[in-house]
Order: sequence, then structure tokens, then C-alpha cells
Amino acid sequence: MARPSFKLERPHGDPVVGVDEAGRGPLAGPVVAAAVVLDRRRVPKGIDDSKKLCAQRREALSLELRSKACIGVGVATVEEIDTINILWATMLAMERAVEALIECLGAEPAMVLVDGNRLPRWRHAAVPVVSGDALCLSIAAASIIAKHERDRMMLDYDRDHPGYGWASNKGYGTADHRAALTRLGPTPLHRRSFAPVAQALLPL
Repeated sequence: MARPSFKLERPHGDPVVGVDEAGRGPLAGPVVAAAVVLDRRRVPKGIDDSKKLCAQRREALSLELRSKACIGVGVATVEEIDTINILWATMLAMERAVEALIECLGAEPAMVLVDGNRLPRWRHAAVPVVSGDALCLSIAAASIIAKHERDRMMLDYDRDHPGYGWASNKGYGTADHRAALTRLGPTPLHRRSFAPVAQALLPL
């Protein structure tokens, strides 16, 4: 089975940044983006689309990437999601991730490769890459960081708001999460602009 490669990075000068997000679909919690510049001499083995990796492997790779790559993380809050919608909140998280990365790099990126078919409204030279986390090593690395960071946040939130199963469902609209939403009502971390949460807010 093919794995991500440096094929998409090679035509561009350095540094080339890969960007991906985690958490567009859940009913609760923030959306998190990561931006990564890999050191091509020190690329951790086994980087792949985060969805293909188990939680333990994502955690191990995330720790290794933090010691070998330049990384920026950006978050858009539930309030921002509900105010500007999930698409533009995702773009905002990506903008914040790249700005954090620039602080790490001390330089502007030559090119930003973004997973998906849309780009933030920013000043950087950038290319959207559909299925980028399966094709591009830098984007795949960003997908691992974003997913691991968001999952870690949802584990913390689960301790603060027990009963919704966030430790296992990470805020996605699983049957147990929806049942708890009906039974317990929304928390401050639920996205009120999402239909199942809005429905739970309606009077009986």
C-alpha cells in the first residue's frame, strides 16, 4: 500500500509547510490545526494519514515529530465555530498554526501545502491538496499532530464533563453521545450551531 512521500514538496523551495486539521465533524470541542516542516534528514519512520494509525502509534509519532520537526498548532474555539461557522473556524485554526510555526522557524514558508480543497485567506503561497494526508509526508505529519493534540484535549474535557463518552468518541456524534446529549443537555463545549445540539436545546 502506498504511503505519503516528498513528491509534492520537491518542486518548491524550503521551507515547505504541511497543514492539516482535526475536529471538523464533532458535536463538541474545538477544531485543531497543525503546521509542520519536516527535517528531510530526520523523518520519523511510519508517518501516514492519522486516520490509518492507532492512538498509541499517533502518540509515539507525535512525540518523535516534536523532537525532530518544526511544529505550530492552532485552535479555534467552540465560540468561534458557532460565530463564523466550522469552515472558517477551521481556516482560522490553520492560520494560527502557520503563524505559530513561523515563530518556530524564524522565517516565512516558501510554500504551504494544505489538506483539502480550500485555503485560508492569508498572505502565504499555498496549494490545496485533496487527500493530502495520504499523499504528502508533511501534511500526514500535520494530521498526526492535530489529531493527537485534539484527542488529548477531549480526554481532559471528558474528566470535566463526564457522561458524554468523550474519552472514546472524542466529541463525535456517536449513538452514546447523542443519547447523553438528550439526557443531560449540552455543555459549554457543545457546538450550538450544529443541528443535533440545537435540537437538544429546544424546549420539550
